[in-house]
Amino acid sequence: MQIAIRCFALLRELSADRTVLELNDGATIEEAWSELARRYPALLAHRPYVRAARNGAYAEWEERLGDQDEVAFLPPVSGGARRTALVEGTIDESAVEDGLATAAHGALVTFVGRARNNADDGRAALELEYEAYGPMAERVLEEIAAEAAERWDASVGVVHRVGLVPIGEAAVVIVCAAAHRDAAYQASRYVIEAIKERLPIWKRERFADGSEWKRPGA
Repeated sequence: MQIAIRCFALLRELSADRTVLELNDGATIEEAWSELARRYPALLAHRPYVRAARNGAYAEWEERLGDQDEVAFLPPVSGGARRTALVEGTIDESAVEDGLATAAHGALVTFVGRARNNADDGRAALELEYEAYGPMAERVLEEIAAEAAERWDASVGVVHRVGLVPIGEAAVVIVCAAAHRDAAYQASRYVIEAIKERLPIWKRERFADGSEWKRPGA
């Protein structure tokens, strides 16, 4: 079957305005994205921040397509932008930052929370594991970003990793862009503290002699 693909803004610059894909009958939107990203590999890093639409209406990635459908891939909207995601695998810090700040933003603060090789009790940690209640965590993460964006008139991006996180790699990346540095710093601090308090995500530290679950939070 033939599917018409449209991309906008940054995604268009990395690929094409319009593309026609030949896909197997019953292919999903996710499969359409995978085929498009195979042709334009620069799209891959932006997958966590993209929304999809089918025939003019927002759609889920697992939704199946029909012949002659039009699928649009949409980057985050501009102006007080919010960019949130839970991801498996390495977080691309530059992709979280990309396009978040505008000419009105004089400050851009990026916080990276990394997996460290020692626990609070001094034991050597081998790796971390994060488990989240996915649908709820995605909604809460969006709420936290929206609160920070409104309070400090900022653009906010926050991406949290789930699954295994090797030592030294990022578990959470928070980007806040605001007119002044104090607002950007405060927004960033608010987001990480709210994550620790409210996000339904749990951390397990793995040691040579076992593992231990910690309280929710990054």
